[in-house]
Amino acid sequence: MKKITIAIDGFSSTGKSTVAKQLAKHLGYVYVDTGAMYRAVAFYAMQNGLIDKENFNVEELISQLPNIEITFKFNEALGFAEVYLNDENIEKDIRTLEVSAFVSTVASVSEVRKKLVEQQQKLGKNKAVVMDGRDIGTVVFPNAELKIFMTASAETRAERRYNELVDKGDQVTFEAVLKNVQERDHLDTTREDSPLVMAEDAIEFDNSNLSRDEQFEKLLALVEAKL
Repeated sequence: MKKITIAIDGFSSTGKSTVAKQLAKHLGYVYVDTGAMYRAVAFYAMQNGLIDKENFNVEELISQLPNIEITFKFNEALGFAEVYLNDENIEKDIRTLEVSAFVSTVASVSEVRKKLVEQQQKLGKNKAVVMDGRDIGTVVFPNAELKIFMTASAETRAERRYNELVDKGDQVTFEAVLKNVQERDHLDTTREDSPLVMAEDAIEFDNSNLSRDEQFEKLLALVEAKL
């Protein structure tokens, strides 16, 4: 059976990572969470005092990019690959609302995008990959055989994200999560370098009213049609 590249783009909290993991596992493909890579850089910037609510030392972050090594290591117990920053497991650290507040700002830096896009293209050079993010079908893999653009209302996405954070024990309010989702939408779609847009040959997929199982089955049918 031929192997293809599956690019899944879309707004934050649309469930891109969830369904990408499901598809990769079902197909025996490699899964790459590019959003986690940008979160890792944002986390690095936070930990090293390069970004906070008032300031962002862009030049210093750029100068320290060679010191940032992001890897994925498969955790058999969990069934998916966790994110490591300079050999330290940061999977849980990067999923907080605090990191979410800065990730789109960090991702707007051209030098950051260039570094991570190069890594992403290497990870998918042999195809048989499912990659999700903001610019996979437009920048990372413009020739991907299947491009999906996922969307849902801001309120629906905020509710999903809120429930996810509460389940993890985070102390957050729905209003704060909704504000974060809306701010990230604005930053992602208006940045100069690789803004979030739907590729001309992508399939728009609104999952506002779909369960995870329904979403998976519908997307798997699109994959099988390509295969």
